[in-house]
Amino acid sequence: MRHRGPDEEGDTWNDQDVVLGFNRLAFIDIEHSHQPMRYADDRYAMVFNGEIYNYLELRAELAELGATFATEGDGEAILAAYHQWGPDAVKRLRGMFAFLIWDAQERVLFGARDPFGIKPLFMMNGPGGVAFSSEKKCLLEIAPSVGLPHLSADLDPVALQHYLTLQYVPEPATMHHSIRRVESGTYVTVRPGGEVDQERYFTPVLRSSGPTGPEVHRQIADVMRDSVAKHMRADVTVGAFLSGGIDSTAIAAIAKEHNPNLITFTSSFEREGYSEVDVAAESAAAIGVRHVVRTVKPDEMMEALPLIVWYLDDPVADPALVPLWFIAREARQHVKVVLSGEGADELFGGYTIYREPLSLAPFEKVPGVLRALLGKASTRLPEGMRGKDLLRRGALPLEQRYYGNARIFRDDQLAGVLRQYDPRRSHTDVTAGHYRESVGWDPVSRMQHVDLFTWLRGDILVKADKVTMANSLELRVPFLDSEVFAVASRLPLSEKIGKDTAGTPTTKYALRRALDGIVPPHVLNRRKLGFPVPIRHWLRDEMYAWARDVIRDSQADHLVDLAAVQRMLDAHRAGPIDHSRRIWTLLIFLLWHGIFVEERIRPDVPEPAYPVRL
Repeated sequence: MRHRGPDEEGDTWNDQDVVLGFNRLAFIDIEHSHQPMRYADDRYAMVFNGEIYNYLELRAELAELGATFATEGDGEAILAAYHQWGPDAVKRLRGMFAFLIWDAQERVLFGARDPFGIKPLFMMNGPGGVAFSSEKKCLLEIAPSVGLPHLSADLDPVALQHYLTLQYVPEPATMHHSIRRVESGTYVTVRPGGEVDQERYFTPVLRSSGPTGPEVHRQIADVMRDSVAKHMRADVTVGAFLSGGIDSTAIAAIAKEHNPNLITFTSSFEREGYSEVDVAAESAAAIGVRHVVRTVKPDEMMEALPLIVWYLDDPVADPALVPLWFIAREARQHVKVVLSGEGADELFGGYTIYREPLSLAPFEKVPGVLRALLGKASTRLPEGMRGKDLLRRGALPLEQRYYGNARIFRDDQLAGVLRQYDPRRSHTDVTAGHYRESVGWDPVSRMQHVDLFTWLRGDILVKADKVTMANSLELRVPFLDSEVFAVASRLPLSEKIGKDTAGTPTTKYALRRALDGIVPPHVLNRRKLGFPVPIRHWLRDEMYAWARDVIRDSQADHLVDLAAVQRMLDAHRAGPIDHSRRIWTLLIFLLWHGIFVEERIRPDVPEPAYPVRL
């Protein structure tokens, strides 16, 4: 875990019931806020990963209540808040965090994870005790110390089936049955010899109850300026990731107001249609920042993938994490902290698929029996025929057709590759509870709610944390801020999916209006692209032999039909059907299996030595 904290490695503290260890990546009060941190005459000991952005305000409030401080950092604010308010202190924290506090007087361990799941926290419970870690691989190493056998083959078949559907393992599961994740927005308590109790302290509610028009647009602009300012609190240099889209451009433009010497970073590919480098460079010039570009080649991807998968802990088949890996490595040569635009789509209604309820609205008027017949008719149409998927999805209610922003394998496709495919398992096992919480909301708010609990914390934030921390780089996400959410959660549907001045339907309507005058005009209404990766082309050409070798060498045939995977790869190469996302999802799992189960693939993990260029 040294890549997460190379500034201070291996510091530990213990008493007869608990051992705390910490590797520190230092940003605030670098000289004094060492961990494990003690407080109140050693009554409390804490390990804390993340940042509290309102720590100055918290410290001032707590000082008025009699709290004393030995440091200038944000960690001690958590301890003082917990001492003053107990578990309710978590609701006052504005930031990203995963922490554990041992109360030596009450003999209880208290831990919490931030509302959206920006920072990870894994948990393993055995007859010899309970273990927590920011990295799952650490728990795999120490399983015998809590009375569990070697866990390499302890795979969760339900997690695997969900992964092949969603391209990530949904919380609280991991690919190992004996290791779970503390969920976003929850806190845990455990006493020696007792069970772990978990309680949710934050449940996102998205209900139209606020103003519309210019008033809410001003609110959004104001709260974003406040959030970016607080996210830039650090005693080190802060940079920003910059794609060609509105989200990252807005963050960079506002950050430039606080740091005239801001550096922005983007990645590109040497293939037309798979690079936003020109738009990003134009944006950087418009807002007046220094811009760094990292071009990624297919041979670099193939070489780096085993190491990237090792850092991930669990497979995540989002191809965008690969360019993110390379731009994070480049950024770490210049800065120690970067800002990024994750979360804007989930909070403000930015995904194109959020427009689907409008296009499918006519189906809602069709009687249920006839809708079912339309669904059956869609199965008889040839694969790839125009209108087939629209007909199939229109026949389904929202709860069945929408299960997050990624859809890799359908059930009928899964049965052909997954050896232990179980038709009784479904994506609805993951989403049903979240849909129950959103009954009565408009369909877009319900989709956003599902994405907050699935796509955002399972894919977007996992890759953001793992890939940046692999390079000892901290990524901060100003959109995922409690005050920003408070404004976004009250937006009506018309402020999410609206129409631009030309009458064209647009996503993130209110956010776009709020940022008019902040981001350059060429970005304001631009279609979302992000960090696209040309795997569709590369798997037919430059990466075909590599993919064939990954399949051939794998020992996971008892889990996945490797012959079927090879046939899929060959069919993709021959065209015209595009199997690239399904193939990629399988290849990432086979690499993960080769590393963590077979232990046949052993990536060369570098030492985390990244001097910042001045």
